[in-house]
Amino acid sequence: MSQLPPPVRTPRPAGPDGASAQNPFRPASKAGRKARLSIQGMSGSGKTWTGLSIAHGLSEGRKFAVIDTEGGAASLYAGIGGIQFDSVSMDRYDPRDLVRILDSAAQAGYPTVFVDSLSHFWKGTDGTLAQVEKASSRYGGNKFAGWKDGTPIQNDMIAAILAYPGHIVASMRSYTEWVLDGGKPQRVGMRPEQRKGIEYEFDVAVAMDIDNQLEVLKSRCPDLNRAVIKRPNGARDIAGPLLAWLKANPEPAQQ
Repeated sequence: MSQLPPPVRTPRPAGPDGASAQNPFRPASKAGRKARLSIQGMSGSGKTWTGLSIAHGLSEGRKFAVIDTEGGAASLYAGIGGIQFDSVSMDRYDPRDLVRILDSAAQAGYPTVFVDSLSHFWKGTDGTLAQVEKASSRYGGNKFAGWKDGTPIQNDMIAAILAYPGHIVASMRSYTEWVLDGGKPQRVGMRPEQRKGIEYEFDVAVAMDIDNQLEVLKSRCPDLNRAVIKRPNGARDIAGPLLAWLKANPEPAQQ
């Protein structure tokens, strides 16, 4: 019996972006990328105002959307400095409702959504922790039956945030502790009230203290890396560098 020769594979031609079946890689680009930024801090640190200012700057003058879990606090700032936005207030915080509202915002075409705050969807009424307790009851007390830390609905919520076609700004409350500083008790903010490690989901994560000082904890935008800004102007100091970075073309490779 004669042995047939091995099949000859004809390489597919490269597509317009340079990718092919043999080489799926293509030139890296930020084209179409939108900002994903989180702000954490204690009550009174300036999260809401700074978040509104950042959202205003990212929207480049267009009206943006606010998902308000703070009893309408954001609306008290409407019109200041030309900031204009539409808002929806919530008093129950099932993360699946946030997914639906983000979808509505996308359909309406808002360039930016400010979630103030994301912490309620963790520990507020009907939030993730409440959903874990409900699941625990259904599974006979075993709250780890696929529901540890509310992973399924948390993952869906984060996926919706990352998939939003515009910019996303999200505030988060910080767990607060009292420490002695020079013999005087001082209130300090700790990690955010959300699932541990939530800050890794954002391109930029900042923290604000009780003196309204902003510290960049993490940044994929080089111009914001480790920045510390006293009483920041969110549109100028944060949104400006972010937009410039997102719009910049990559530098040509060295020959």
